[in-house]
Amino acid sequence: MRVDIVSLFPEFIDQCSAFGVVGRARERGLLSLHGWNPRDYATGNYRRVDDRPFGGGPGMVMLIDPLRAAIEAARAADPAETKVVYLSPQGPRLTQAKVRELAARPRLVLLCGRYEGIDERLIEAEVDEELSIGDYVLSGGELAAAVVVDAVARLQEGALNDADSATQDSFEADGLLDCPHYTRPVEHALGQVPEVLLSGNHAEIARWRRMESLGRTWLRRPDLMDEKSLNKADRALLDTFRSRYLRGLDESDGDA
Repeated sequence: MRVDIVSLFPEFIDQCSAFGVVGRARERGLLSLHGWNPRDYATGNYRRVDDRPFGGGPGMVMLIDPLRAAIEAARAADPAETKVVYLSPQGPRLTQAKVRELAARPRLVLLCGRYEGIDERLIEAEVDEELSIGDYVLSGGELAAAVVVDAVARLQEGALNDADSATQDSFEADGLLDCPHYTRPVEHALGQVPEVLLSGNHAEIARWRRMESLGRTWLRRPDLMDEKSLNKADRALLDTFRSRYLRGLDESDGDA
């Protein structure tokens, strides 16, 4: 997969993507990153890439021509069909389903804004999709672009040493949160590993993990769960989790 970054600071994303899973994906030839700085396409002695907004107000707005030239250069660098994604707080929030969709594409062009944003005419003419990584505002789109790069890179076949790692992540498959995980030592001052995980009974372990996944989603992200659509077995597991959780709360109140 090829990802082109249009940014005033393309080297920032390159540095963010040099380590871990993304760095390994790049080393294995599964992902290539290419930066395009709109300032390189600006004209004049000062190579300006921004100007004051019409109608007044604070801040500056990025100019059309340097950005458009950078996007066109990125498009021309590879014949594969691409999608231009503008990282913007006004776009729909990035989800794992959207990540899977983007990861399946051969190419992406990620457009990073700065200041008050970019001229709306460029968005209408050149941008295929806007995406936000959350309901907050960053100084620019570079951090958001780095998040997208990381998310799509780990879904490239061969990027993870164990392909099952991706399929068992939170939000994958049925969209639930992942279950809790433990490792050595079995006993620690902070607590013990649940006995079921030490039992060697794979059916019981799978059942426990499913119950914890359902329960965590119910507790932490109920918006991700449609209880009415759960099958009978999942409803039973969720009921068991709830009863244990509520019983634990009652016992805590009693101790207090």
